[in-house]
Amino acid sequence: MGECLVITYWNEEDRAFIAEVPELPGCAADGATYQEALANVEVVIQEWTETAKELGRPIPEAKGRAVSV
Repeated sequence: MGECLVITYWNEEDRAFIAEVPELPGCAADGATYQEALANVEVVIQEWTETAKELGRPIPEAKGRAVSV
């Protein structure tokens, strides 16, 4: 899998940074810091793809980065 779009934001209710991967349903992680959330979501992406392969499910092609204009 190539580069995935990761959306990272602060969640006041959870008092944590959240990193979500919209291309992979249910793929998200949190962390006390922005960097920790990104590191955690990298692990979750790997686990998500491994599980999809084991179950014979398709793995979406990475769409790459979003660009703001």
